Amino acid sequence: MTAPQRIAVLNGPNLNLLGERQPEVYGHETLDDVRALCRRGADAAGLELDFRQSNHEGELVDAIQELRHSTVGLVVNAAAYTHTSVAIRDALAVVTAPVIEVHISNVHRREAFRGHSYLSDVVDGVIVGCGTQGYELAIARLVRLAADRAADSRS
Repeated sequence: MTAPQRIAVLNGPNLNLLGERQPEVYGHETLDDVRALCRRGADAAGLELDFRQSNHEGELVDAIQELRHSTVGLVVNAAAYTHTSVAIRDALAVVTAPVIEVHISNVHRREAFRGHSYLSDVVDGVIVGCGTQGYELAIARLVRLAADRAADSRS
């Protein structure tokens, strides 16, 4: 019997403060609410969910490296590290599964530095400004990409 497939969701710094930190920008939902949303999406697709958050860049790099061959897809909201971390970018570049970058807020309507992502050129898609629904959209997209890859490998 094969092991169940899983999808991973990685969250960067300060996302543990969702619902408290700048609710006018990020909304009132908490990280636990996001986890529940992701759980529903994974369950609907018959996938296990690996959901993590860290305020530490190296821990996120370690998680990406650990997951690089063991998921059908990876959702990453690197938060502020999106705009600063070449290390996270380089780790994502070797992930074999599809990767979707998510931002809760519309980073292009905020400070100019938030408009640049070190990650976007190594991921399969970017979802910006859809609130926490962006995670739901990312999981749906990863499920589709994984199905497309499976179909391509059979042909």
